[in-house]
Amino acid sequence: MEQKKLIGEERRNEILKILSESTEAVPGSKLAKTLGVSRQVIVTDMALLRAERNDIIATNSGYVISGKTEVAKGERRVFKVSHTDEQIETELSAIVDLGGTILDVFIEHKVYGTISAPLNISSKRDIQNFIADLKSGVSTPLKNITGNYHYHTIEAKNSKVLDEIADALQKKGFLIEVCDSVATYRAKDYSTM
Repeated sequence: MEQKKLIGEERRNEILKILSESTEAVPGSKLAKTLGVSRQVIVTDMALLRAERNDIIATNSGYVISGKTEVAKGERRVFKVSHTDEQIETELSAIVDLGGTILDVFIEHKVYGTISAPLNISSKRDIQNFIADLKSGVSTPLKNITGNYHYHTIEAKNSKVLDEIADALQKKGFLIEVCDSVATYRAKDYSTM
């Protein structure tokens, strides 16, 4: 596809078209290059699209539309957790040490709706890089918007590993609940009030 600069909804529609036509995960960097925008614009667009649709998945290889391609390498569960900033590394390590991959983080904001970001953390190195980014002071964790409450989609090779992860998070006092599925909150439409 020839590189062209699209704006807003038009660009997001093009992203959906690219994903629906692809037989494999499409990296964010490829979407950015194809659409002539930065990687950060793609991350923002994907967050907006994922808030509208629950069939778009962020993987280690890129973005896919669920059911179109075989993306899951195991089973997934959504964990609602809460902890302090100082406990982030402990939380992520508990998951990775047991063989889990933290696919994303999201919050359910009562005004803005679902806000999510892909993480794809599956190793100690990934954790160290993530913590270094947080400590750089560029931004704060998403969980801080909702008083430390947030969700992670966790992938592991089987349900036994996911059960062990739930137990480890429970013992550390981080686990609030395990969710079969999470409703996507839509932002309020103030123009209709």
